[in-house]
Amino acid sequence: MADPEEHPTDLPECPSAQGGGLLPKELRAWMVMLGAVGAVEQELRSVVKERLDVSHDEFLILCLLAEQPGAGLRMTRIAELLGRPKTRLTYQIACLQHAGLVTRQSVCGDKRGIEVALTDKARRLLEEASGTLASTVTRALAQVMGPDQHEAMCGLLPEPAKEAALTEDEQP
Repeated sequence: MADPEEHPTDLPECPSAQGGGLLPKELRAWMVMLGAVGAVEQELRSVVKERLDVSHDEFLILCLLAEQPGAGLRMTRIAELLGRPKTRLTYQIACLQHAGLVTRQSVCGDKRGIEVALTDKARRLLEEASGTLASTVTRALAQVMGPDQHEAMCGLLPEPAKEAALTEDEQP
């Protein structure tokens, strides 16, 4: 196991970031991204629990809702965005509602649809914790992302503007 005092550049190179293997650049970049996401999630878990007193999965729900200013999201849409089963989501929403962080209400005209929204308490907690949470993400990424990983990640990103500007007729 690596010494936590080691500098990130002293750590062994990530095999997926080195290239030269069988994987195309997109899959190599995907492997780097998965490693980075795992590192961020590991660091965030304790900070989220300490600052917001919710699980990491509940935190992800709060983040989705926080990006919906003045509105909520249907539970089915939250499940789709997070790739979670609806039954698990129902439990997590109930926990968040019990903590006073979300509200649930029926969608007008659809008696089966449920919309979830942040409460003022949740907005305040997220606002208070956002600096610490952002620093945690940045720190975790800095520990696993060097120049080689950054370059590999670029393999996932489409060419800017140039690709988008091509019409269907112009594409090869």
